[in-house]
Amino acid sequence: MSLDKIISIGGKPGLFKLVTQTRTGFVAESLLDGKRITVGMTSNVSVLSEIAIFTLEEELPLVAVFKKIQEKEEGGKTSIGHKEDKLTLEEYFFDVVPNYDEDRVYPSDIKKVIQWYNLLHQHGITDFTIEEKVEADSEKK
Repeated sequence: MSLDKIISIGGKPGLFKLVTQTRTGFVAESLLDGKRITVGMTSNVSVLSEIAIFTLEEELPLVAVFKKIQEKEEGGKTSIGHKEDKLTLEEYFFDVVPNYDEDRVYPSDIKKVIQWYNLLHQHGITDFTIEEKVEADSEKK
């Protein structure tokens, strides 16, 4: 499953998988507990494939960050938990993305990235190659 079908909903913990579209929004299934919820059009929803992390040069797509974490951890879960202290989280993230913008990427963002990566890994969603497909498509144009 690609990250195009995985979303984050403002005010709700964890990640959700898009199930189907309805007349007034869509139905999403929680990756945390498997419960389905109806999400209205007024909800703050972010598709994971559209999220990026600020670096000193450019914005790095979240899928590329996940790929770097996957390479660092050799395909496993992260060596630290998302509830670690601020300094530990920043050191870990600096190992993964050495040029991230420390002024615009907050510890809460790092926590989310680590938590999301582990949640995706737990559910077997480990194909983080979308970035390469997008680059190949843009090179053709």
